[in-house]
Amino acid sequence: MAVNNPTGDGHRKGAVRQRSQFEHNGVFFKRDANTGRIMSGKEDGTPYKGVRKEK
Repeated sequence: MAVNNPTGDGHRKGAVRQRSQFEHNGVFFKRDANTGRIMSGKEDGTPYKGVRKEK
């Protein structure tokens, strides 16, 4: 599991496991790697931190 300590430094230690992300029409979506279901979307145009990208 990823850890955010120390707080305030703007980066994550380790990778977020069992997740991937993809972009569709400027919105980044996070997908569960086990079930393939979309978990959430992020509309500000920036990708999720520490989550691998799908091709």
